[in-house]
Amino acid sequence: MKISTIHRQQTGFFSQQQLDMSYNQAVYADFLTKPFSPEAFETQIQRKKEVFSSEKRDQLVQVLKKQYAGVETNAAVAANIELLANQNTFTVVTGHQMVAMTGPLYFIYKIAHVIRSAQELKKRYPQYNFVPVFWMASEDHDYDEVKSFHLFNRTITWETAQTGPVGRFEMKDWEPVIEQLTELFKNHPDSELMELLSVFTGNQYTEAFRKLVNHLVGRYGVVIIDGDDAVLKRSFLPYMKKDVQEQFSFNAITQTTDQLIQRGGKQQIVPREINLFYIEKGVRERLVAVGGHVEIAGKGTYLIPEILDWMERAPEEFSPNVSLRPLYQEVILPNLCYVGGAGEINYWLQLKSVFDRADVLFPLLQTRNSMVWIDKNTSEKMEKLHLEPADMFKELHLLNKEYLEANASDEVDFSELDKQMEVLKRVLNETTLSIDPSLEAYAAAESVRMEKQLTQVKDRLYKTVKGKHDKDLKTLQQIKEKLFPGNGLQERYTNFFQLNPTGNYSIVLDAIVENAQPFNADFIILEEE
Repeated sequence: MKISTIHRQQTGFFSQQQLDMSYNQAVYADFLTKPFSPEAFETQIQRKKEVFSSEKRDQLVQVLKKQYAGVETNAAVAANIELLANQNTFTVVTGHQMVAMTGPLYFIYKIAHVIRSAQELKKRYPQYNFVPVFWMASEDHDYDEVKSFHLFNRTITWETAQTGPVGRFEMKDWEPVIEQLTELFKNHPDSELMELLSVFTGNQYTEAFRKLVNHLVGRYGVVIIDGDDAVLKRSFLPYMKKDVQEQFSFNAITQTTDQLIQRGGKQQIVPREINLFYIEKGVRERLVAVGGHVEIAGKGTYLIPEILDWMERAPEEFSPNVSLRPLYQEVILPNLCYVGGAGEINYWLQLKSVFDRADVLFPLLQTRNSMVWIDKNTSEKMEKLHLEPADMFKELHLLNKEYLEANASDEVDFSELDKQMEVLKRVLNETTLSIDPSLEAYAAAESVRMEKQLTQVKDRLYKTVKGKHDKDLKTLQQIKEKLFPGNGLQERYTNFFQLNPTGNYSIVLDAIVENAQPFNADFIILEEE
């Protein structure tokens, strides 16, 4: 495996705010506990240790053991769950929607990042333990964002009419997806992927998805947590009540957002007066503040004391939205740092005041690694065309131009033609003026006409030369499309299993984890040799 990096700014895919949050968080220091750095963990450890009680740790361990019941748990995961009871153990968290078959590649890159973070932190702070945690967004109800994935030029979609929190969806509609995957990998019936599909089972999607992710990354000790849990919700109950009574998150985010925009930042979250949902199977409806009442579509209108009493009786029937979910995470986990995508980290900038008003420690924030995977076949094609990985971030028309200049410079050199045209235009103008100065406009028009004719000739010759190199230019286009599908980042489109055409994914997964660089903000290029 050949590894190289490129500054994110050179890729052309990141905004200035995203670049600052990757390389220079000091720009937004007012919106953070502390700008991210390896050294910042030392202070964060001490602060979290002071506020995260042994009772919370014991409760967390018991909840995780219950959530993992019926899951074939790797020894590394079991050990990390037990370690969470220790006051010297802390987490590094990432999370994502439960995208079908892990969705785009960055799902895997997020998890690889926190795995390596935990490993590197252990080396820097050997007296502490660090557990990589994946937060399943099981309460999210945006089915359209999780239903499809792209694999081998095919879009595979989980078709279901179910609604509400996706984690509570039944698995009855999954068989067509499994059939399509089985067909794609039919020549590899004994592959790791087939074994993975065999464990992807359960009554609800949360159960099956946990098994899927655990089977993929459990050997690295990744602990998966589901926030859709009655015990954990009860721990969060005081903050849910506070939001209904005081609308504290709305007020905090609104004020912070104004300050952020004044500083040139962007708004990612639009807060609600109450940032909670009511949930049940098939339903996730907002709590809407209307005067002194709370409305829930399909349920009715309630006095605030009635809602508070309801929450006390059944906290699991309420769910934080994007404005409160991060707070929920930090209340129930001994977490030090949240690792997210470039856009995702931006919305965390709106949230520190929410944590301050709730008197909860705000975590360190880090932008996850971004990567592009260049398979062996593509790497060989690039080598034949004398292309470096960094070249592929250029626009296709520029790559074509540079290729022709490098490989057909003699054939497309029109400099002599251009020089002679300038001489001809000058002589034409001088001769015309010497004979009849009134024909100056006519001479100028004829010069323009000759220029157009020459341009047509050059275009015809350029197309002829381009045709001679058509095979290489088509190869160049294919490489560009494979690495940057639809002129976007590969990691935001291509599914992980496309990197594993035999269905045996462990070697590729190991390479991704091994080469993740949690303390390097640059874009990583992984090239098979």
